[in-house]
Amino acid sequence: MSKGRAAQALITNYEEISVAASDFVPERPRLSVVIPVWNGENVLPRCLDALKRSEYKDFEVLVVDDCSSDATPRIADEYGVRYIRTAERRGPANARNIGARNAMGDILVFVDADVLLAPNSLQMIADDFERKPEIAAVFGSYDDTPDCPAFFSQYKNLVHHYIHQASRESASTFWAGCGAMRKSVFERFGGFDAARYKEPTIEDVALGMEVTRAGHHILIDKHLMVKHLKRWTFFSLVRTDIFHRAVPWTRLILNTRNLPSDLNFDKRSRASMALVAALTAAMALLALSPLHPRGQVQILLAGVALTSVGLLLFINSRLYRFFRIKRGWRFAAKAVLSHWFYFVYGGITFAFVSLDHWIFRYFRRSKFSVKATASIKRDIS
Repeated sequence: MSKGRAAQALITNYEEISVAASDFVPERPRLSVVIPVWNGENVLPRCLDALKRSEYKDFEVLVVDDCSSDATPRIADEYGVRYIRTAERRGPANARNIGARNAMGDILVFVDADVLLAPNSLQMIADDFERKPEIAAVFGSYDDTPDCPAFFSQYKNLVHHYIHQASRESASTFWAGCGAMRKSVFERFGGFDAARYKEPTIEDVALGMEVTRAGHHILIDKHLMVKHLKRWTFFSLVRTDIFHRAVPWTRLILNTRNLPSDLNFDKRSRASMALVAALTAAMALLALSPLHPRGQVQILLAGVALTSVGLLLFINSRLYRFFRIKRGWRFAAKAVLSHWFYFVYGGITFAFVSLDHWIFRYFRRSKFSVKATASIKRDIS
């Protein structure tokens, strides 16, 4: 079918408009690039332009539109990619699953619409699977030059970059911002849990944990770096960290009883959360101490606070040095405070969700015990 023409067909619960173009759809592609998008007219053209500059040519592109109300359909048509529109908005996990079901390649490459691949990115992914046939999936990281110059966009991106680059190559989770998985493995595990994760959250983390628990290997390729276009504000960052990361991640850990030991859950992160909790408690008690003046208590609390600060600076020294080298002292100082605040609200969220989990678990058990006792009494009578 020539570029600019679209054939529309109803397929189960979504509509597919396929446009074949030689740039994006070889006869039998090895890689299938799946891009979920919702109202992405400001970023999708740049994402597709980056793919057009790919040095690797054996791939197709599937844009899965999660009921956009902007110019996304027109953009997909102009670029000559396979376009699939969902019947209703159900989140990126569902969109990626639909793209995977329609993919022709053996390797599924998941790319967010606000991500720009480098010209050699797809070649690197293909080479990883070629050189290491034992791996089930591979993912990379954001680069250290995010598109948006605002502080929180720079800070969030640099933290992500550093964590992925500093982690061990063997991962226990997966990242779908720029990550690839063998289609056979993806189908064996049923894809992303679209029923549970209806918003952009930790559907990729959950799938990765399930895959690695089954004995498969996931690789972090430190050379696979992509540019992120997202603009973060203070409120969008905190809201996302709490409701789309900390809350579902804590629930996942409690339900599976599996605490990852890499990325955001390495030993430094766990120690930092404990130290920030000690620092916060000491500062709060110091603020209240004039009501009950005791010199020794104040000295003790000040010692706890200063020790916590010192240890936080020491165990995170590489990250904070990274901030300074990349953006200077002023940026580093603001980034350090933002990093500590992240542990404050992350720790509080973890505590509340854990408490909620165990309380409801107790009441569920109690309710079951009452019902069981009543049933036994009925049987006896």
